[in-house]
Amino acid sequence: MPIIRGLLVFDPLSHLLSPMPALGVNIDHVATVRQARRTNEPDPAWAAMLSQLGGADCITLHLREDRRHIQDRDLHVMRETVTVKLNLELACEPDVLDLACRLRPDQVTLVPERREEITTEGGLDVAGQRDRVARAIDLLRGAGISVSLFLDPIAEQIEAADGLGVDAIELHTGRYAHATGKAAQQAEELLTLATVGAQVRQLGMTLHAGHGLTYHNVRPVAALEGMAELNIGHSIVARALMVGFQQAVREMKQLVT
Repeated sequence: MPIIRGLLVFDPLSHLLSPMPALGVNIDHVATVRQARRTNEPDPAWAAMLSQLGGADCITLHLREDRRHIQDRDLHVMRETVTVKLNLELACEPDVLDLACRLRPDQVTLVPERREEITTEGGLDVAGQRDRVARAIDLLRGAGISVSLFLDPIAEQIEAADGLGVDAIELHTGRYAHATGKAAQQAEELLTLATVGAQVRQLGMTLHAGHGLTYHNVRPVAALEGMAELNIGHSIVARALMVGFQQAVREMKQLVT
């Protein structure tokens, strides 16, 4: 990943220097369509199966406290049917933590959650809620579940996560994604992701990233040194409406590898 005049730019050959990141497909928005009519279709389990056929390495779903999209039944079905890594996003709340410990997804990613938000708006505040986050981590690890934290790319938050025993940090890529059309700002945000990503790896945690990534902006993030996993939802679901889930996932997989 070269730096030109102080700005980080995408090197199309950089993927040859490090392992290719895994692609996690977030299927929440399939459930959003279903819940709009309170019916039984489309079924997120179908999307999970087609995503796997398209090359997904991981299926991600967010079980919210208010169950606005993914339902408990979805998690039960996918725990039985998904054959790749199953990544469950949830808040540090007792009811969802208890369900996770009983069903044991392969990974839980702890995220912040506000009832009025449309989508997750930022990273978990580990620095300000370290004890609460630590209790959730201990509970999950006691159930044999790998734990990731969804954090803003801020050095203070990464430092606060150090020593909690998590396996991975997923960096929130929203600021990078929202810098569309502003090349200098986007390059600056990419440099921040690279710098904080190096900090994550130096502390012995695996580097993940996600939020707002699309077919147009994903390649520079995928090419960051040490990037192990990308979680992408809305853009893939939107593309799938036009070309089908299997094809949409296949196209994204080609971009990140």
